[in-house]
Amino acid sequence: MPLNTGNIYTLGIILIFTGVLVILAAFALLFLSGFRGGKVKGGGAVIIGSFPIVFGTDKESVKTVLWLSIALTLLLISAMIVFYFLLGR
Repeated sequence: MPLNTGNIYTLGIILIFTGVLVILAAFALLFLSGFRGGKVKGGGAVIIGSFPIVFGTDKESVKTVLWLSIALTLLLISAMIVFYFLLGR
């Protein structure tokens, strides 16, 4: 697949819709677990630039989300470096 603006735009739209579907699936699972009387735990992260802001309902959730956000931040930084050397020259 050649790298042009149309393909990048299409990839971005696909990633946005995939993210929305993942969020909807998470809400559906959370809603269904409430009917079974299970304990609900959760957390989230907002990544601004390369700084993750982590929140959650308990320590275990916060710790898990923190490690995932650090891994995602490192992955994004390494992807930016790779794309800089591949496309920047």
